[in-house]
Amino acid sequence: MNFFDTHAHIGLIYDDPIEQLRVIQQAKQAGVTRIISINNSLMDFQKVYATLKSVSGIYHAVGVAPSEVTNPGPDWINTIEKSLSLPNVVAVGETGLDYYKQFGDKRSQIELFITQLEIAQKYNKPVIIHNRDAGKDIYDVLTERLPDAGAIFHCYSEDAAYAKKCLDMNVWFSFAGNLTYRNARNLHETVLNIPVDRILIETESPFMIPAEFREKKRTKPTMLPSTARFLAEMLDMDLEELSVQLWKNSCKAFNLPEM
Repeated sequence: MNFFDTHAHIGLIYDDPIEQLRVIQQAKQAGVTRIISINNSLMDFQKVYATLKSVSGIYHAVGVAPSEVTNPGPDWINTIEKSLSLPNVVAVGETGLDYYKQFGDKRSQIELFITQLEIAQKYNKPVIIHNRDAGKDIYDVLTERLPDAGAIFHCYSEDAAYAKKCLDMNVWFSFAGNLTYRNARNLHETVLNIPVDRILIETESPFMIPAEFREKKRTKPTMLPSTARFLAEMLDMDLEELSVQLWKNSCKAFNLPEM
C-alpha cells in the first residue's frame, strides 16, 4: 500500500537538513511515498526547497500563510510566481484566513488570500487553504474566486453542513490526525456525509498527533497510516481499497500522475 501525505511541514519537524531527509526515508519505509511539503513563509520555502528539491516523491507548495500577513516578504508576489515554475512545485499555499490568533486585521488577511487565489488561477495551480474560525469569509471568497484547478481544505475543521455546502465547488477535504480523536464529532460526521472520492489525508506534521501516538512530541509522515486505518474503520472499507482511492484523490487534487 502507498499513502500520500498531502500536508507536512517538514522544516518544522526538524531544522537540520539531514534529519529532514531521514524523516522522508522513514516515511517511505512506512509506505508514505509521496508528501506535499508545506511552509508558512517564503523564506522557509526557499530553505526547505533547496534541501528537498531533488528527493523523489516530494512535492512542494509555495505561498504566504495568514500568520505572515504583516510581513509577507519583499516582492512576495513575484517570488511566488517565480517559484511556481520550479520543478515539483504543484500548489499555492498554504494560504487562507485565521481569525483565532488575529494575525494583522481581517481586511489584510482577506487581501493576502485573494491575491494568492488570483496567482493560483493565473498559473493553473490548486490552492491549499488554512481555515481557523473563518469559515464564512472563506466560503464567500471562494464562491467568487475559486481557481479552476480547485482547492484543498487542509486539516478540515468545519462541520458536515459546511462541507456539503461546498460540494458544488471543486474542493477537497483533507483530514489530519485529529480525525482519530473521540471528541472530533464534527469531523466524524463530515467523513460520513461526503463522497469518499473527495477525501484526502495528511499529517499536518509536526502537529495534530494521531491518538495512537499521543505520547509522542511531534507528528511525522510515518504516522499517516494510523489516520488511514481509522478512516477505513469509519467508512467500513478495506484499508487497501481505501488507500487506492485516497491515492487517486490526492493525485487528482494536485494534478499528478498516479504512477
